Amino acid sequence: MASVEKIREAQRAHGLATILAIGTTNPANCIYQKDYPDFYFRVTKSEHMTELKEKFKRICEKSRIGKHYFHLKEILKANPNMCKCKAPSLNACQDIVVNEVPSLGREIALKAIEEWGQPISKITHLVFCTMTGINMPSADYQITKLLGLNTPINRYMIYQQGCHADRTTLHLANDLVENNASAHVLVVCSENTTMLFNGPSETHLDILVGQAIFADGAATIIIGANLDKSTKHPLLEIALAR
Repeated sequence: MASVEKIREAQRAHGLATILAIGTTNPANCIYQKDYPDFYFRVTKSEHMTELKEKFKRICEKSRIGKHYFHLKEILKANPNMCKCKAPSLNACQDIVVNEVPSLGREIALKAIEEWGQPISKITHLVFCTMTGINMPSADYQITKLLGLNTPINRYMIYQQGCHADRTTLHLANDLVENNASAHVLVVCSENTTMLFNGPSETHLDILVGQAIFADGAATIIIGANLDKSTKHPLLEIALAR
């Protein structure tokens, strides 16, 4: 009888985790960062706060960001509380991100799968990461339905990782493919800053910093190991420090 260790050894990959496809996307609404202060103070009806607006212009300039992508443009008129500092708007914001987070993730996942060139049925694991849209069933389940992935797919949902999201998702995906020889992991990170949107405040300058440096977008990668290089064309091998 084979030992457990021999069984597991046969199941493990014998190559490094490798990125097979990469994709990024943003919402259609876009404004140049230099124009964003005028837009932000106009839609929040705060143009009378001239000194704060000048401060925000300096923050945006020093951010070195060229463009600002976001979903909110048409939504703000229907949800005026989102334009006021600390006004109750959680339910409205939550309704938006619950739909938009998996939707934007689906868009870029399809592009990555097309670049990969393999049937979607070969995706064995899904890792979904976001800061927003905490709901049940969660975004990983929603995107599984949107993409038409196999129902038994192994799903992992990662919330509230902030700037650690890239390392956290890569570590998990790396371990999955190197310990499962036939695994192909779809990693999706989708972010929507609707929950962070507030009108400006003299006493909460952190709101201005968040408005200047955060926006909406999604990225995805497909990772595998034990590659047949006649049919798969790896982009990058992953070597993570432990």
